[in-house]
Amino acid sequence: MHKEIALKLQKGDKAAQYELYKLYSRAMFNVCMRVLNHRENAEDVLQDVFLTAFEQIHSFRFESTIGAWLKKIAINRCINFIKKKRIQLQLLDSFDSIDRPETNESVDWEEVQLSVEMIHKAMTQLPDGCRVIFSLFMLEGYDHGEISQILEISESTSKSQLNRAKNLIKTYITNNTLAEWKIQTN
Repeated sequence: MHKEIALKLQKGDKAAQYELYKLYSRAMFNVCMRVLNHRENAEDVLQDVFLTAFEQIHSFRFESTIGAWLKKIAINRCINFIKKKRIQLQLLDSFDSIDRPETNESVDWEEVQLSVEMIHKAMTQLPDGCRVIFSLFMLEGYDHGEISQILEISESTSKSQLNRAKNLIKTYITNNTLAEWKIQTN
């Protein structure tokens, strides 16, 4: 897909650069936001993604879509940004501080519809380490071996942080859904 644009870029066509940016900037920004969770940082990394793509377009071999190639660059740039800024992965040791809903009321959780917005809000509440691993595994399709190499952590750490991220998201959604449910029934 968009092979013509890639060919134009490889020939040095400046208009093709704008066309590629227009087609993919929003999607790549979303990738950066999911990993970095900070608008200004995501915007900075997004610019770096496209500068890198334009500089390295001759290395694009049409073995994947240009979108997949850009996404790989975006994730790599996000990870490099995290390493460069020395953002510490906040690895949770326990769940003692998690607020769990306490209620005697019966809620039919199968009927509760989860919105994309609620899941996104829950993701933004995750500590950096959990959020990065959750994003890479669940949204970007990396496996634990790849994540461990990218973040220079063990596979077991990646797996445990993914599990913790999932539990934190469930807790966030449960707490907020329960609060909304109480408001609606009162």
